[in-house]
Amino acid sequence: MSAIRFLAADKLASWLAEVAASRQVLAPRQEGKAVVFRPLVAGETPSLARATISPKAAVFPACETLVSFTGTKDPENPAKLNMKLDDTPDAPARMVFGCRSCDARGFAVLDKPFLEGKFQDTYYKARRDNLLVVTRTCDSPCSTCFCHWVGGGPTSPEGSDVLMTEVEGGYVLQAMTDKGAALNGGFVLEAVSEKGEAFLASTKLADGSDKMDEAKAAREKAAASQQPAPDLSKAARRLEQRFTDVNFWAEQTAKCLSCGACTYMCPTCQCFNISDEGNNLEGRRLRSWDNCMSPLFTREASGHNPRTAKALRMRNRVSHKYWYAPDYSDGRFACTGCGRCIKQCPVSLDIREIVLNAIADDAEAK
Repeated sequence: MSAIRFLAADKLASWLAEVAASRQVLAPRQEGKAVVFRPLVAGETPSLARATISPKAAVFPACETLVSFTGTKDPENPAKLNMKLDDTPDAPARMVFGCRSCDARGFAVLDKPFLEGKFQDTYYKARRDNLLVVTRTCDSPCSTCFCHWVGGGPTSPEGSDVLMTEVEGGYVLQAMTDKGAALNGGFVLEAVSEKGEAFLASTKLADGSDKMDEAKAAREKAAASQQPAPDLSKAARRLEQRFTDVNFWAEQTAKCLSCGACTYMCPTCQCFNISDEGNNLEGRRLRSWDNCMSPLFTREASGHNPRTAKALRMRNRVSHKYWYAPDYSDGRFACTGCGRCIKQCPVSLDIREIVLNAIADDAEAK
């Protein structure tokens, strides 16, 4: 039986402080109009709102040093250069706290290219091995949420180590005071992986088995609140058939600005660029997120660019998530339905509409 614990809401900050003594805790924090994951500071009670940006950077940083080098001249032989390399991954023990199920499923999607296959990414693996994911199950969907379209749900355990479900009241925001928000009720924490089992077993939290029925009822209510999902079982094949229909893609992406907000907000986008900086005595090799919606993304050294049109770039982005990925990952979409690309798009381009339009009409006959 999985470990089940109960955390009183008014003990949340003190419990997280205890956890932070042994591992870095990345928790949602309100910064201006955005909610972002930041290292927890002493005495802080995190926001439990949906984060504006996914916690993907916990395992795949926006920019990281892959290797650094320093060179020193041999004092006995100035013509000789002694080099020192450091390729140690920056992978401290971390806990992502308060992400949603769509975010946690994002880690599972990223595991496919970075951990499976002939080669493993040692930097990603080191951070993933040292990561604990505590997911807050959703109580109600946003208008932009569509996790259940792509095989997930507001309480999906995939990619999580612990599921945290609000019971008996929960998190209540009051007027601003010196003490901040007022809390009542609490949370049921359920281990859904071996890592989560070991973590909860090591805590001093009270047993929560007697509250599990209440937690299950809350989860069922959240799932029932979602509108029925369309059938996307034909999405991969229909997108393949639409691949050469340039007019279709031009029409679907007419208002796109190619700003790349969709890729930077996405919990599953995995493209990166490699760059070197420094001189012959010191320097480093960097890996940084790249953006497939950028005109420079596919420009070759010769100057040729096979995807100069934004329609072709969007075709690649949508096809990757709903066609290429299912073909190499046992049918799983490389999209978790978090809706960030819809919510944060400055022109409200909706990937759901593109996919539904792609599988509509007489696409099979084209």
